Amino acid sequence: MAPNGDWTSWLLLGGRGAGKTRAGAEWVRYRANLTSGPEASRQIALVGETLGAVRQVMVEGPSGILAVSPASERPRFYASRNLLVWPNGARAYMFSAERPQSLRGPQFDAAWCDELAKWRHDQATWDMLQFGLRLGTKPQQVVTTTPRPTPLLKALLKDDQCLVTKSSTSANRANLAPSFMRDILKRYEGTRLGRQELEAELLDDGQAGLWNVALLDRQRCQAAPTLEHVIVAVDPPVGSGPRADGCGVIILGKGKDGSAYVIGDYSSQGLSPRAWARKVAQAYDEFNADLLVAEVNQGGELIRELVLSEAPHITFRAVRARRGKLVRAEPIVALYERGFVFHVGNFEKLEEEMCRYDGHGASPDRMDALVWGVTEMLLRRPTTRPGIRSL
Repeated sequence: MAPNGDWTSWLLLGGRGAGKTRAGAEWVRYRANLTSGPEASRQIALVGETLGAVRQVMVEGPSGILAVSPASERPRFYASRNLLVWPNGARAYMFSAERPQSLRGPQFDAAWCDELAKWRHDQATWDMLQFGLRLGTKPQQVVTTTPRPTPLLKALLKDDQCLVTKSSTSANRANLAPSFMRDILKRYEGTRLGRQELEAELLDDGQAGLWNVALLDRQRCQAAPTLEHVIVAVDPPVGSGPRADGCGVIILGKGKDGSAYVIGDYSSQGLSPRAWARKVAQAYDEFNADLLVAEVNQGGELIRELVLSEAPHITFRAVRARRGKLVRAEPIVALYERGFVFHVGNFEKLEEEMCRYDGHGASPDRMDALVWGVTEMLLRRPTTRPGIRSL
């Protein structure tokens, strides 16, 4: 339920599955179906990370506007026009934070903003929305998001016209699958990612990336135990030359204790495709590896052919990125926090990328290779039983 009072923004900070989407949808439904009074809304903005997210989560999702509306009150969805129209004439328009300028011109008496902390152009989109929130006697907006320490979210928390509601994942336990609660808590409870994504804590310790120096120092050792499995993980560049992305090459081993150990960094910059392929083959042989994992989103079979032409004996596994770099990295951070990944010595350039990358700037080739390697070693069910090997 929306709080009482003379507020402009209602900020719902919620963990995954805490019910914040349902709350946003119910608020829009309530405002759209009022026939009179200062809270009755006829022009509503629905703003999300992308238009696809607005449609899939806010409109058509299981907790979205269409799902929470009884048949007599359900709006008609015009997908080609990004528009919802209620039986009483109220309208809701869909907008993407990828295109802030699309909010220039329209005006509204209410708005629902979802996952504000993930918006690509958050400040520009927010500013354009504020200029348009000018209809009626009581224009208001609801913001539903999992917290991340973005400048916009921190500024909103300090706004005296903003009321804040917080809810953890466990607070909505009755409406979530028992297996989800059991498995997700086991994996993430007590970790930095779990505090953010489950407990809805806004964590701001001065770091830009998902890792921090203190965590990496804690997970550092001088020698690895006997290793049962060694892999080379590669994030290949698209082109070549000094301006091309680097080639991330990280070597990891799995100990008898079940932990992953980072034991080498053979990454390079500015090499030709043939030259970095030779370097990958060199790392594979020097560390007596039994598997090469490489991302093939760009380059596909060419990457496989390049490497295997240098070393036909290599066992190769291709992996494809279906999510962004930060999203792929989050489970790996949790494994570090739970004590399952160690660095054998110091890897200055790799660790700098891990602590610095926030989704912007140069591609984190070393970090990406590390994420592929740890994912393969600790999160993928093994298909072979490699022999025991020593470092």
